[in-house]
Amino acid sequence: MATVKVPATGAQIDDPAEIGAFLKPYGIWHERWEVEGRIGDDATAEEILAAYEPEIERLKRAGSFVTADVINVSPETPNLDAMLTKFDKEHTHSEDEVRFTVRGHGVFWINPAGDDPVFAIEVGVGDLINVPQGTKHWFHLCNDRTIRCIRLFQETSGWTPEYIDDGVHVEHPPVCWGPNFLTAEAGSAALGDGPVRL
Repeated sequence: MATVKVPATGAQIDDPAEIGAFLKPYGIWHERWEVEGRIGDDATAEEILAAYEPEIERLKRAGSFVTADVINVSPETPNLDAMLTKFDKEHTHSEDEVRFTVRGHGVFWINPAGDDPVFAIEVGVGDLINVPQGTKHWFHLCNDRTIRCIRLFQETSGWTPEYIDDGVHVEHPPVCWGPNFLTAEAGSAALGDGPVRL
């Protein structure tokens, strides 16, 4: 279940309808899709994509997405820390980012245009979210360092992050809420230049 927090005001939103209303002005949409009973714990990527084919096709039609796949990140993922350094700094990208979580947790931080304060969206199992093209944002995993998501892309090659000079991510420590709390460790790996597809 998603949670939205606004650190500057202390506001927290847990109700799905209220989350949707809060996010809508920023061009962000949030949906809840059932997971239990639709896929097994050990479902393959192909089985996951087949189970959610109707929803995926709907999103493709609505958002000009051309492909979908499944990413599986866990503590056993090779070079995990280096991978995460590509996403934990404020950046934008040239297409919408769409993720549906079937396992694990993570936090999308949004730095909206204008004078509105930074806010964070923790997503978990069953949460679908988009980050619109050009939106300043960054992403952290929670302490289980696990997330499995369906991803949709408008270009088959993926996208390359455009990092923000003096990004505000340094002002917002990585955090999840409840049992998912994670304290960040500074990543030392160099940032890659190629397409990024987390």
